[in-house]
Amino acid sequence: MEVLAVFIFALLWDLLLGEPPGLVHPVVWFGKMAGFLDKRWERKSPLRDFLAGALVALIVVIFALALSLLPFYLTFPLNYALAVYLLKGSFAIRSLHEHVARTITGDIGEKRKAVSMVVSRDTRALDEAHLNSASIESLAENLNDSVIAPLFYFLLFGLPGALIYRAVNTLDAMLGYRNERYEYFGKFSARLDDILNFIPARLTVLLYLPFGGRKVLQHYRLARFKLNSDKPISAMSALLGVWLEKPGIYRFPGRTPENDDIGRALRVYWFIVAEWIGIVVLMLLLGVFPCLSP
Repeated sequence: MEVLAVFIFALLWDLLLGEPPGLVHPVVWFGKMAGFLDKRWERKSPLRDFLAGALVALIVVIFALALSLLPFYLTFPLNYALAVYLLKGSFAIRSLHEHVARTITGDIGEKRKAVSMVVSRDTRALDEAHLNSASIESLAENLNDSVIAPLFYFLLFGLPGALIYRAVNTLDAMLGYRNERYEYFGKFSARLDDILNFIPARLTVLLYLPFGGRKVLQHYRLARFKLNSDKPISAMSALLGVWLEKPGIYRFPGRTPENDDIGRALRVYWFIVAEWIGIVVLMLLLGVFPCLSP
């Protein structure tokens, strides 16, 4: 019941208040630590860069673990207050909605700017349909990364699981690029993120099944482009009936995505979030998973 209380208060914080200020946000701490270490390593050779990148990932993960264990050494009510704060920092429901909602606009310039805040690709050359697609893709992928996966690991391993997952996901977002600077330095972080997201990405697809059934499964069979990230995108494409495409990497069939489809995607998002929250609460009530209490 203590773990359930921590989750409920963290959830209420997220829905009512949104994200903590940047300077005191755990994810920002992970990012700053990774960025600090990244800047101080001069690239040398593939093997050395890989080992250095693995060491950076290990340092950030150990920091996340140490942070998650702090509540266990505090007395009531500080232990619960810190546990709520740290758990809230591991997932982001409201802020994801807010960022994607800003892309619903008829002004192509404003849309391009808003979409650039939720995707890593260059939006300057994208037409309106591909901007709509990029927004919906980001929502679908981050539903897994920012909601399903951290709470999945919270169910399995308690607060340490949620924070370590979030640290690894942050490392991948910062270092997991296929370019000259990060090809080897970020490889360990990228592969570790792939491993941790393997089950949650497929669990996310299962959560779509009550709303899309056979069509979701048909699109899932087409998701062979990437290990994890295209799986939730395939399910969203199936449910909306629109094509979603990252040119040169993947494309799921359907009609052309329109501005209103982003709003439809957000409604789907809230259905999936509500379903997942219900499952998490039920699992905590039943004590199915060995969560660590604060």
